[in-house]
Amino acid sequence: MTAPVTRFAPSPTGLMHLGHAHAALFAQGAAREGGGRFLLRIEDIDRSRCRAEFEAAILEDLAWLGLQWEAPVMRQSERGAAYGAALERLDALGVLYPCFCTRRDIAAEIAAAAAAPHGAADGGAAGPEGPPYPGICRGLPGADRTARVARGVAFALRFDSQKAAALLGDLAFTDGPQGSIRADPHLLGDAVLARKDIGTSYHLSVVVDDAAQGVTLITRGDDLLPSTHLHRLLQALLGLPVPDYHHHPMIEDETGARLAKRDHAMSLRGLREQGTTPAQTRALAGFPD
Repeated sequence: MTAPVTRFAPSPTGLMHLGHAHAALFAQGAAREGGGRFLLRIEDIDRSRCRAEFEAAILEDLAWLGLQWEAPVMRQSERGAAYGAALERLDALGVLYPCFCTRRDIAAEIAAAAAAPHGAADGGAAGPEGPPYPGICRGLPGADRTARVARGVAFALRFDSQKAAALLGDLAFTDGPQGSIRADPHLLGDAVLARKDIGTSYHLSVVVDDAAQGVTLITRGDDLLPSTHLHRLLQALLGLPVPDYHHHPMIEDETGARLAKRDHAMSLRGLREQGTTPAQTRALAGFPD
C-alpha cells in the first residue's frame, strides 16, 4: 500500500478554532499512521476577506499545537495560471457557460418556479448548498452571451452538470467511513467555478491543487461530502488522479452546533491566552496524547 499524502488547507479569513485543530490533527495523524507525508496549503483566493495577519496566526497556531508539515506551503493566490488552464480545458469540453444572473434574479426565478403548479422544473428540492441554480443562463444563445460579455456585463462561469453527466457516465469515489459512493452529477447543480473578480472557486481550486500537490488521501469535515460529488466529475474531465477520501464528523459546541468562524467560536489564540496548554487543546480537539 502506498504511503498516503494528506493536507490541511485553511483559509486565512479569521482565527483558527478547535474545529480547525481537529481537521489538522486528523490529517497529520492519517499521514503518520501510514508512514506518509503531511502538507499545508493556504486557500487565499478571496483577497477581499483573506488577511496576512490571519495566515501568520494559522502558522503560529499549528506550530504551537505541535504539527509539522513539509515545505513549501502552497498558496492559492499564486496559482491563477493553473486555474485558468483548467477552465480552458473545461470550456473546450463544452461544460462551462457564462451566467449573468444576480442573486436577486436567481431568487425571483426560484420563487416563481415554486409557485408554479408543478413546482420547480429545473432542479427540484433544495440541495446541500441551498436551492439549485434554476438554469436561467444555460440556454442563452451564443450570440447573446458574446454580446453581453462584450458590453462588460459581469458574469460567473457555471458548470453545466447536464452536459458533464452525458460526457462521463457513471463515476464513483471511495470514502473511508462509507466505502464506495456513486457520484451524483446533479447534487450541486450548475455550480459556479469562477467569477470575474476572483477567477476560480473553491470547487475548482481544490481539485487542481490536490492533484498538483500529489495528495492521495483527502481528509475533511463531513459537511463537505456533497462537494466531493462535483469534485469527482471535475477530476474526470480534467484527467486528474482520483484520491481517496475520509470525511470525518465535525467538532460541535455544547449546544450541538458546529464550530465556525462566523459564530466567534473560541479561537486557539484565546485558549492559549487563557493558559490552555497544547496537550490540553489537542485533547479538546479530540486527540488526547
